[in-house]
Parts: sequence; structure tokens; C-alpha cells
Amino acid sequence: MAVMSTPTRRRLSDAPFLAAATGGTPRRRPVWFMRQAGRSLPEYREVRAGVGMLESCFNPELVCEITMQPIRRHGVDAAILFSDIVVPLKAAGIDLDIVAGVGPVVAQPVRTTDDVRALPRLRHEEVGAVAEGVRLLVGELGDTPLIGFAGAPFTLASYLVEGGPSRHHERTKAMMLGAPDTWHALLGALTDITIEFLRAQLAAGVDALQLFDSWAGALSLAQYRDYVLPHSERVFAELAAAGVPRIHFGVGTGELLGAMGEAGADVVGVDWRVPLTEAVRRVGPGKALQGNLDPATLFAGTDVVEREVRRIAHEADEALALGATGHIFNLGHGVLPDTDPGVITATVELIHSLPAPL
Repeated sequence: MAVMSTPTRRRLSDAPFLAAATGGTPRRRPVWFMRQAGRSLPEYREVRAGVGMLESCFNPELVCEITMQPIRRHGVDAAILFSDIVVPLKAAGIDLDIVAGVGPVVAQPVRTTDDVRALPRLRHEEVGAVAEGVRLLVGELGDTPLIGFAGAPFTLASYLVEGGPSRHHERTKAMMLGAPDTWHALLGALTDITIEFLRAQLAAGVDALQLFDSWAGALSLAQYRDYVLPHSERVFAELAAAGVPRIHFGVGTGELLGAMGEAGADVVGVDWRVPLTEAVRRVGPGKALQGNLDPATLFAGTDVVEREVRRIAHEADEALALGATGHIFNLGHGVLPDTDPGVITATVELIHSLPAPL
């Protein structure tokens, strides 16, 4: 496994996002949105016309341009690298594609011990195009932090075992529960891939990391603790020395928040189902929270958006009083494709206009 180099990092001591993520006092309420660079923006649709998703993710200039688009338009407090959670799998040599209207589709699903043994390992140079995109962004972003990201081992495993997106994850759970040795070998291999992908981004200069466990909400707390948590813990532990904020996020993970808080991240993302005041009780004190406006709220009109933004800001202040070390405003999941970009910009302006938490 390659040794992670330590780049000279930009001086971003005044960045509100980083202050909130590390227990400081931000000068304003920081906000960024998952999927802020994407189909909601006409400029995104223009540059992506005729270019496949995975092709886009391995084009450094396009990665830079797409990542910059919401910074220019919305004035959010952090950029998140334009990529996809299956990029490191593709780079390692796994035969998959992102099919429009479906999602990632794997040509040969991984379902046996021999399949797991045959999985390739990711080498640093195989994601050189992604790293070059990060380097271009570091030169463009000025005082705006850049978040790198990866899919968590469980979510990657679900795609590999199921062969694509799944509603019930029946094959995944069958392996997990019925063949635990094979399962842990698979998760171990995917943990190695995830760490290597994040190390490449860190070496290129990202300022923070987010681990997406998109499908972990399909698990019970006991299943998560036994079959998933140890591998996510290893991701965060092996990246701790980089000294950048680490964010952990999942969808439908309200019952798992306490365990997710134990995985080692500095910030725990909260979807819209759990109030921030309850989330801090579940996660425990000593960590920052991120979230958690329902993405559908952005379709409900100006008055509703303002009411909900103010409600979440109030909950965030109460969560800080209960022991959270910071709050980063975000949606409870990603921007929906048909969201009006003007509403997103106005929401950012509203959040920035509110008094910063003490």
C-alpha cells in the first residue's frame, strides 16, 4: 500500500466550514450542499452534454469546472469534489458502468470467496486523473475549502454483491449473515480501496473528507456494529494523521447515529428525519453535526424555506448548547435534480444572514 504524503496545505484559518468542523467559532454560519454540483445547474448540463458520468470523473479539467460551478453561482462555504463513489472501483479495474436512470451496474457481481479473492487492489496512480483534478481545484478555489470523498465499504459492497442498486439488499445481507468470513474479507478489501482513494485526494490537497455510507440505513444497529462499524473505523483511523476534518454521513441512519459517531469522524451528518437536538443526544457530545434541511423543502416556496431554515438554525444552536462542537448547514441528503438554482442561492444568502452561533 502506498504511503500517504503530506502536502503543504493552504492557510484557511478563516474558513467558516473548517472552523465549525474543528470546534472553532465561525464568523458566519457555514453551508454547503451535497450534490450541489449536478443536474440542478444548467451550466452542468451544458458541459456534461454527450459526456458519460465516469468519463467526466476521470477528466481533470471537467472535474475542476463542475466542482467550481456551485461556488461561483451560490457562494457556498465549501466545494465538494465532483466524482462518484464507484470511481475507485472502476479505477482498480472492476468492470462497471453508471447507467442513466439506473445507477452503477456491475458486470460480474461479487458473491463467493473466490470472487472476493479475485478483486483487484487500487494503486495510487490509477486515480491520477482525480488527483490532478484536486490540484487544479486547489489553485482555483482561493479561500474556499475543498471536501474530498469516498463511498464507505458497506455501500460499495452492496453495489458489488447486488450487481447494482437494490431496494432490499437481500444478497448483501445473505452474504453478511450467512457467510461472515467472506463478508469481512470483502469489506477488508474495500476498506483498503477506500483508504487508498482518500489518500490520493489528501496528497493532492483536499481540506476535508466525507465518507458516504449511502445504504447503511438498511441495517439494524446490531448488524451495523458487527459487520460494518469495524471497517468504517479503520478508514477514519488510518486517515487521522492527515489532520483534516473527517465527516461521516448516511441516509436513513437515525437509529445508527450513536454507532456512527463512534467510528472516528469529527463531524456526523444527519438526514432530515432526526432533529439536530435529538441527533446530538444520540451521537454524544464532542463532535460537530452537519445537516439537515429536507431537500424537498426547496420546492415548497419562499416562506416555507425561510421557516425551515430558521427552525434548523435554532435547533443547531440548541445542539451546540447540548455539547455539539459545531454545526455545518446542509441538506439531509443531496440536491434534487429539478431544484430551482435560484432557490438554492437564496437559501445560502438566508443562512449567511442569520446570526452566527456563539
